[in-house]
Amino acid sequence: MRAQTRPILAAFLTVLAAVTTAAAPAYAVRGGAPKWQPCEEDRTAQCATLDVPVDWAQPYGATVAIALARRPAADPKQRIGTLVVNPGGPGGSGVDFALDSTFFSPELRRRFDIVGFDPRGISRSHPIVCTTTVLTAAPPPAIDSAKAYNAFVAYNRRLAADCAQRTGPLYGNVDTLSVVRDLEAVRAALGQERISFYGASYGTLLGQQYAERYPQRVRAMVLDSVMDHTVDTDGFLGGEALTAQDSFDEFVAWCARSTECAVHGRDVRKLWAGLLASARRGTLRDPNDTAYKLTLHELVGVAFSSMYDPQWHSLGVFIKEATGGAGTKLGRAAAVDVSEHNFHAVFCDDWSMPVAGYADLRARLDRIAAKSPQMPFSPLALTSVYGCLGRTGTTANPQRALSPARTGPVLLVNARHDPATPYAWARHVAAQLGPKATLLTYEGWGHTVYGRSDCVGGAVDRYLLTVRPPAAGIRCPGVEPKAAGVGGIAPRRGYP
Repeated sequence: MRAQTRPILAAFLTVLAAVTTAAAPAYAVRGGAPKWQPCEEDRTAQCATLDVPVDWAQPYGATVAIALARRPAADPKQRIGTLVVNPGGPGGSGVDFALDSTFFSPELRRRFDIVGFDPRGISRSHPIVCTTTVLTAAPPPAIDSAKAYNAFVAYNRRLAADCAQRTGPLYGNVDTLSVVRDLEAVRAALGQERISFYGASYGTLLGQQYAERYPQRVRAMVLDSVMDHTVDTDGFLGGEALTAQDSFDEFVAWCARSTECAVHGRDVRKLWAGLLASARRGTLRDPNDTAYKLTLHELVGVAFSSMYDPQWHSLGVFIKEATGGAGTKLGRAAAVDVSEHNFHAVFCDDWSMPVAGYADLRARLDRIAAKSPQMPFSPLALTSVYGCLGRTGTTANPQRALSPARTGPVLLVNARHDPATPYAWARHVAAQLGPKATLLTYEGWGHTVYGRSDCVGGAVDRYLLTVRPPAAGIRCPGVEPKAAGVGGIAPRRGYP
């Protein structure tokens, strides 16, 4: 699930229009075709690397190797072409996504080569790395004073300098526009005139910007759970909190109608308000580890993370146990020795989120909390913005509106009740793309939509196979989550 802006906007759009070209990038053509070998993780798939410039403004300068994976079409005689996939994040591995042999339907796997790549700075493609001791020195993801705000600013600058030193010149060149150029290099190296594309969550930003720059290279495009790269700081923080609140409201409604909810028949909002108050006082014990006291950020994170699938049954159990003080006492998990840290390197290159000090931040958050009483903030939005506080330099890929689609039909899909990418964002992006865009509304819950129902899967598959979009205004009914895997929800600890 991310944004940045302003005065250079008009000049940026002019330059973007001028450089849009139908030709394959000369660098990619010179690089030749990837040398495919069986993947170590799965010998039935093929893996390779492709060298691309670290800085596309210097196409013959230093290079970075982009990791690729391809699962060939199961029926080569009926092969339609290449479906390039991106799972979002930022930080998700496209290689792992392509190696997943179950996500897409058997018919798509039969008719398409499915290709994924790890975007620059991520996983196998020269990951952004930082000193572990610096990463683990991050301040708590809660800013409740000017002192805490200044500590975050100082930490972000220290971390950025450390990551830049450890990573080298790729740091600062991991924005989505650079990945757009990489994707075009991948297309050319594959020898494909046009590609089909499926992007989920943050991957929808890659799809949008690729289609804008290289419209003639797009056969079909699915944008699943849509990022809106126009929102400013308030729009980002507020939109994310409101959609998290909407998801919580849906959980409350389910508890009222379903006896499967562990707190069915009780005032769920009142119970949650009590937990919020305890967390603010610093007295709320984690029912899964009663020696540990949950912060407000961690408690809201419990609810937020439960909305992705969603895991309503588990959230109900958590509220019941946290309210009663019961639960199984578990040992505290040891700290993870982490060195890869790419989320903010990408996000802060793609979004400008200016905040004018602690007073400004507090005023923004108070306005948001007044509209979202049970989910006073989105943990994802908060950590995204906090990670960019104090960053110096310009934003490589600031927010702006898309130009109308110059591709063929584009299919957007979004849940009505998505906790991370608001339905309103999908509607706004569809409006920007114009009449060539169709929005499929899943009248259900959770983040990312493909595969949640036969209705959604069938509509997406038919579009990818035929490039004929579904009828305007198409809606698919929601499918309520089952009680699979009920258990404690692990609160998010650490940063982000």
